[in-house]
Amino acid sequence: MAIKKVWLDETDDECISCGNCEAICPEVFEIPEKMVVKAGVDYSAFEAKIKDAIESCPTNVIKFE
Repeated sequence: MAIKKVWLDETDDECISCGNCEAICPEVFEIPEKMVVKAGVDYSAFEAKIKDAIESCPTNVIKFE
């Protein structure tokens, strides 16, 4: 199943801008001050890297569907 949407969910915790997601998948994630998901990206092309970035997130704020 292809990833269609990726977002930052800070409902329970906040992004600490550690840089893990950007280091693993710079095609999708960027951290100017706080993590942002780049618009217009074909997320399905980077599915494995997105999942690796999610697993490496110490605050578990990256979500996808």
